[in-house]
Amino acid sequence: MTALLMYLSLGALAGLSAGLLGIGGGLVIVPALLVIWQLSGIDSPWLMQMAIATSLASIVFTSISSVRAHHRRGAVLWPQVWQLTPGILLGAGLGAMQASWLPGQWLKMGFGVFELLVAAQMAFQLRPESRRGLPGGLGMGVAGVVTGWVSALMGIGGGTLTVPFLSGCNVAMQKAIATAAACGLPIAVAGSFTYVLMGWNVEGLPAALGFVHLPALLGVMVTSVLFAPLGARLAHRLSGPALKRVFALFLALLGLWMLLG
Repeated sequence: MTALLMYLSLGALAGLSAGLLGIGGGLVIVPALLVIWQLSGIDSPWLMQMAIATSLASIVFTSISSVRAHHRRGAVLWPQVWQLTPGILLGAGLGAMQASWLPGQWLKMGFGVFELLVAAQMAFQLRPESRRGLPGGLGMGVAGVVTGWVSALMGIGGGTLTVPFLSGCNVAMQKAIATAAACGLPIAVAGSFTYVLMGWNVEGLPAALGFVHLPALLGVMVTSVLFAPLGARLAHRLSGPALKRVFALFLALLGLWMLLG
């Protein structure tokens, strides 16, 4: 029961952060799951793979409601989504396969470094200059592969990569965020499906479907879907830059814990 309450609380925090700041919950979900499992006495050499897989599986459900909301506002650039999707599917599958083979400590350190980089980007508002248009089919395909690969390795929805890429290609920020949200769905589907397959015959995984931890998925999914719209409403009332700096500090602490803990 205690673990379930922690999963529900984590889902609420992840949903709020996603709606309030436009940052996918994976940056919070992955390290938090490791903490919850340690406190619950769950021990396995595959904990990092399980945390990443469970994070991606939860993003499948939260991204669906997000995409619907953005689509109703006409903000999703669907032609660009379809251009990026084949590369995303390939990259996410490759990233999940690679993560299944890597030692958990390597994944944990890589996640910590990535989280520190995202924290720095948020704190200092680092954005590429908009000097170019969108690339052609080959360029979009390469961008999709890279985005899918990194996202599946880290257990994130890809917004931290897709939004800067699209913004740097002279796409308006609102449409960049909406299009990135739509791209998060194929990342999450392909990544989590591959993690299920790669972990199917692994012995000793607790309450899991492949590498996806089902109790954690259920708890996180329920509250993240409920709290994401609340975060979106709060975003219109609270100071964005100050909130981003506070959240950047939180991410930096999580990143340091992943590296040193």
